Amino acid sequence: IVMPAKANTKKVTEDAIIGAYMDYVLEHEEVPKSIYKFCKANKIKEEEFYNFFGSVDGLQKAIWNTFYTNTEALINKNEAYNSFSNKDKMLTFFFTFFELVTLNRSYVLFSLNENQNMLKNMEQLKGLRQNIKSFATDLIEEGNANKTSKLTQHPPKLFSEGAWLQFMFLLKFWMNDSSPAFEKTDLAIEKSVTTIFDLFDNTPLESILDFGKFLYKENFS
Repeated sequence: IVMPAKANTKKVTEDAIIGAYMDYVLEHEEVPKSIYKFCKANKIKEEEFYNFFGSVDGLQKAIWNTFYTNTEALINKNEAYNSFSNKDKMLTFFFTFFELVTLNRSYVLFSLNENQNMLKNMEQLKGLRQNIKSFATDLIEEGNANKTSKLTQHPPKLFSEGAWLQFMFLLKFWMNDSSPAFEKTDLAIEKSVTTIFDLFDNTPLESILDFGKFLYKENFS
């Protein structure tokens, strides 16, 4: 008599699948060849995987979105956060985000270097891009609400694009940072955010965006 395999009674959650996937790619040094193989290796049913993700690409994007939502949750736990200036809110966001990705540095480096085509690697950041742009838009709209003259208000769309370019510059800087405790990245965050906000009221935003595009090109070429 062939006894049926013992069912996996452990509850499958989105976080559990994400954790299993990150472990899988680091242990095998490659992305799973199929959902079937990934599920079999982790003793979960394929339908349980598809309850949360439609594909490996969707899972990869979800990991970056989780980095964002966890960052947001952490900064909102700080009761003083809402009283921070916009510059300090941006600093807090970047410091917290890079602390989180540092805890997962091996996975992040693998995922962003998986393909020789950098654009292919960047595909997984699409959801994160929208989240960061939304975060920056909220900041600038909040700042605009406190300004009585429309002449002194800043366009949220341009500001949010600038915030994304700044993030991409910092991400590449962090990837190449070999300083103890990534202290150079902390310094780059502080200097770049301070500089952007200092320039913000005195320099046309288009000029800042041009500078951001230059930094992005130099660091990702």
